[in-house]
Amino acid sequence: MARTWRRSSKARASLKRTSRSYTNNPLHKNTNIRIIKMKPVFFVGTARKDLAEFPESARRHAGHELFMVQMGREPSDCKPLQRIGPGAFEIRVRDEVGTFRVIYVAKLEHAVYVLHAFQKKTRKTSQSDIALAAKRYHLIDEAL
Repeated sequence: MARTWRRSSKARASLKRTSRSYTNNPLHKNTNIRIIKMKPVFFVGTARKDLAEFPESARRHAGHELFMVQMGREPSDCKPLQRIGPGAFEIRVRDEVGTFRVIYVAKLEHAVYVLHAFQKKTRKTSQSDIALAAKRYHLIDEAL
């Protein structure tokens, strides 16, 4: 016959006290819980489709960098693009297949807007890519 162990009345009382203190305070002072607000990401035009056409490793890297932007942090490799508009940035992704860029705007408090995603073929960014991103930037500016 198996013996069942029972706690003493003092042990049961101390368990009730500690469990009660945790239920009364969901963010107990000894926990390591941080509440972080993530901004939603909106893709303008064909930016989502263009990003989906990246090779898997470049797509994963760009996705991680966009996640950092959602969390309010800086991506590891980015630069501001004042030619497009204030608050526009370019994420640079280098891969064994090539070099890729994602242009986004995160200056707005409520969301991150991805304006354009493309693969670079030359050292200098083509004017058509910059013009397309600027056009989409102005569409967002007008809508808000």
